Amino acid sequence: MYLFYSLTFLFLIVATVLYLTRSTWKPHAPPIPYITAPGTIPEPIYAIIDKLNAYIDRFRYVALPQSSTFAEDAEAGLHSSNFNLSENIEAGDARRGLDEGGKREVYRVMKLRGIGFDEARRVVVEERFGREGIAADGRPLDRKAVMFS
Repeated sequence: MYLFYSLTFLFLIVATVLYLTRSTWKPHAPPIPYITAPGTIPEPIYAIIDKLNAYIDRFRYVALPQSSTFAEDAEAGLHSSNFNLSENIEAGDARRGLDEGGKREVYRVMKLRGIGFDEARRVVVEERFGREGIAADGRPLDRKAVMFS
């Protein structure tokens, strides 16, 4: 244990001495590329970052079935007894179906977590509440909020 404290103390002493004498040794130190040297960041560095992001996104990507009607949404599994689309289908509803953004989020949660449609809808709504500063029960998280009952 004393070794750790000794090394930490020694590091702090060396760092302090280097900081206080930086005007002496800094002109002789080599430049650190892209941090102290002027110029733009080369294109291959950006390509590496893009490849890394594509590799990471490969694990997050879930293909959403292409649908534009309520019947196709129901066939894709985006319905339940609590969220029944059969009334819209039977009535011949000509609208485009469910919202694409919300449908994509719910479908992603369903596939990644392996849960059903109702549970995925609940998870998405609670995540959206959290982003907006609302508690899971619907009350605002702002301490200054005034509510009348």
